[in-house]
Amino acid sequence: MSASNPMRRLLLAGAVLAAGAGATLFWQHGQREANAVEPPIDDICVVPPTTRPSAHAYDPASGRGIHEARPIPTDARCAVCGMYPARFPRWAAQLIFADGTAHFFDSPVDLFIFLADPRRFGSTRDAGEGAARYVANFDDGRWLDARTASFVLGSSIRGPMRGPDLPAFADAAAAQAFIARHGGRLLHFDEVDLAVVDGLRSANHAHHTH
Repeated sequence: MSASNPMRRLLLAGAVLAAGAGATLFWQHGQREANAVEPPIDDICVVPPTTRPSAHAYDPASGRGIHEARPIPTDARCAVCGMYPARFPRWAAQLIFADGTAHFFDSPVDLFIFLADPRRFGSTRDAGEGAARYVANFDDGRWLDARTASFVLGSSIRGPMRGPDLPAFADAAAAQAFIARHGGRLLHFDEVDLAVVDGLRSANHAHHTH
């Protein structure tokens, strides 16, 4: 069912009301380019006015270390854009604080946007309080330490927001193999600076209100 369907428009209006006055809402359409690598998803993203991002506490019964990467809850919302990161397993990212509390993100771009200015998104913590940062390996979805991952900037592959993103890889060789197919250039964690983040934020803003 397309977003132009009258019933969907009615549901869309209801979602705006449920999100609260002043909320920003946009569609994630099911269509993707021919070189897409994720299944089509028809997703509604509701971004409320500045509020504290959803935080997920550490569960000692999980059997995982307090700062170990964990599965994304299906109801978790991206701390930046409000999407559901569990729907994008080859793009997702997570930030874990010292007490085990985690924020989840639909892609590396939103992780870096959050780290650049957490308080812009209602967080009461600073980026330096993060104990662990993980990104999904674009090749197979397993978690990688973001600080040692290899990222690709400027490829032809669009991220969950339908704009430029930073697909992550376990090593430079895997990233270069991706670059050979889809273009772009290799960046390491420390090279994703404020200029890169601002450029990605602006490019994604052109596709959706962020």
